[in-house]
Amino acid sequence: MPYDYLPPLLMPNKSKIVLLVLDGLGGLPLVPDGKTELETARTPNLDRLAAEGSLGQSIPVRMGITPGSGPAHLGLFGYDPIRYDIGRGVLEAVGVGIDVDKGDIAARGNFCTLDADGRITDRRAGRISTEAAAPAIARLQSIRLEGVTLEIKQVKEYRFAVVMRGESLDPALTDTDPQVVGKAPLPVEAETEAAERTATLFNAFLDQAHELLAGEPQANGITLRGFSTEPGLPKYLDSYGLRAACVAVYPMYKGVSKLVGMDVIGFQGESPADEFAAAARAWGDYDFFFIHIKKTDSMGEDGNFDGKVGVIEAVDAALPELMRLAPDVLIVTGDHSTPAKLRYHSWHPVPYLLWAPATHLQDAQTIFGERACAQGGLGTFLAQESMKLALAHALRLIKYGA
Repeated sequence: MPYDYLPPLLMPNKSKIVLLVLDGLGGLPLVPDGKTELETARTPNLDRLAAEGSLGQSIPVRMGITPGSGPAHLGLFGYDPIRYDIGRGVLEAVGVGIDVDKGDIAARGNFCTLDADGRITDRRAGRISTEAAAPAIARLQSIRLEGVTLEIKQVKEYRFAVVMRGESLDPALTDTDPQVVGKAPLPVEAETEAAERTATLFNAFLDQAHELLAGEPQANGITLRGFSTEPGLPKYLDSYGLRAACVAVYPMYKGVSKLVGMDVIGFQGESPADEFAAAARAWGDYDFFFIHIKKTDSMGEDGNFDGKVGVIEAVDAALPELMRLAPDVLIVTGDHSTPAKLRYHSWHPVPYLLWAPATHLQDAQTIFGERACAQGGLGTFLAQESMKLALAHALRLIKYGA
């Protein structure tokens, strides 16, 4: 259990909780006296909720630590990401419907672009479209290795998942992405003696992959990261007494949700309005909704300040559709910060908005932005405290002790 003391305190009722996560929400000004992306965006609906609710800022893992998407979401779900260390591979694989059993090794794959000397010129193959990447996926699916089986499935755009199955496999392996352009993909290295065979097998996979992809114009190379196996996480129903649902576009976030026992709601479209409509259709079946918005993070990673502002504004414009469902508790936050100024995930605190009209105490803040959140009534806290806060405001926890 994330918190062994919590299950005896759980009290079922009919309240509804929504956790709306704008991936990579936190930002920085482009100039010292400027505004962040969130502060720049026109957000009348979020500002109204901020004025009616309470603000704060969350720390995804620990102060000063830059998180990946997996640990950042586990923190928001109430799981200490230091204790529950899960690789990206299993999240991607489960998210696209690949079964990962204990002992199977999953990895997240990226197509990349290599120059004539084998050096990476684009770590994401120009963000190649899903359709354009399909032939490269088919080539990878033809790879055969002695003693193991492989399952490879496209995720989205330049991303794919690979799962290796066989005897005595071990996930203690290093990533192959050097994280910069101008360098060749790294070899897989074993971090323990028990993982030596697995490293050899994945390096053989990489050799075949690069040979098969040599003629591709953009996706002529791959990198692998997040080697992992099924982690056996405690489930939401047991941990929090909640029937939980995930509404997300990108498979990785579906994967982390499945691993904690959420049902994934299928829907068509990719806009915030499409996601809110999907939640509305399933509203009567669940107590808790995790709704994930990806493109705030993508725009931040691309250094597209205005694009990130636009995504935030699109969420705000669609927000009345979500509010018509009348959640008892609404939390609006991010999993981490991705400032367009930096073009990568960062360690900065994440803006956090709590709206629970029956139970919260309004603070003095009237807009939703980083500086307002830094002065908000909720203060600064670890993201893993968020679920307890949500349960309390949903009146789903009884008194602790006499």
